[in-house]
Amino acid sequence: MYRERESIIAALLKLDGLPISHVFDKSRTTLPPHFASTIRDGYMYGEDGENHFTEYGIPFLAQWDGGQKTGFFLDQRENRKLLQRYSAGKSVLNAFSYSGGFSIYALKGGATEVSSVDVSAKALTLLEANLSLSELNEQNHISVEADVLNYLREHEQLWDIVILDPPAFAKSMNKRHQAVQGYKRLNALGMKRVRPGGLLFTFSCSQVVDTQLFRDTITAAALEAGREAKILHVLSQGPDHPVNLVLPETSYLKGLVLEIR
Repeated sequence: MYRERESIIAALLKLDGLPISHVFDKSRTTLPPHFASTIRDGYMYGEDGENHFTEYGIPFLAQWDGGQKTGFFLDQRENRKLLQRYSAGKSVLNAFSYSGGFSIYALKGGATEVSSVDVSAKALTLLEANLSLSELNEQNHISVEADVLNYLREHEQLWDIVILDPPAFAKSMNKRHQAVQGYKRLNALGMKRVRPGGLLFTFSCSQVVDTQLFRDTITAAALEAGREAKILHVLSQGPDHPVNLVLPETSYLKGLVLEIR
């Protein structure tokens, strides 16, 4: 794909109704080390573009040069919108918050209290910038720099909605068992922090953990936590990340919205 980047850019620039002013190539960390050492990331079309955009009318900043992946997780767009519908009058914990997409949608939806937890101070700085950009009432939001698992273990507070959107726990089959155990521990802790009758939004972006295995793992977490859980929504990536029928690994993002009793 890296060798075809010029052709990809040429095709993008021909698309009607999609005016493109900048294209940033961020391939270096995905390539074999011996080859990656010979190249640099950078703009291939346009120079030093603005790093803000809107999603459903909400402004965000993205750090595509130094942030994670593309600098913003666009595949969660529809799931953030769903959270907004449930947030009015609710307290929300957004774990692995990164730049605060779920947090800001919750506040836009009328959440009375949002706690954003991430181990990265840099991510939380970007989150605070996004809050300011949206001109939201920051009195309803707190940022917490902490390891999520430790935070869930050490705090007894309950929230109406808990969001668990961790980075991929496994990127190869030989790490799958370890990943499943990690998802189970995380979700069992998360369920214990949901107020009875509240919601858990839980996700996995690990390709090697398929849909059935993810659901089985969440079931095991509910049993371990001693909580009853009902599935309200089965979630996936947005329609601009389509799944190829003959490439099942393209269905990488799995999500569930559970009512926790």
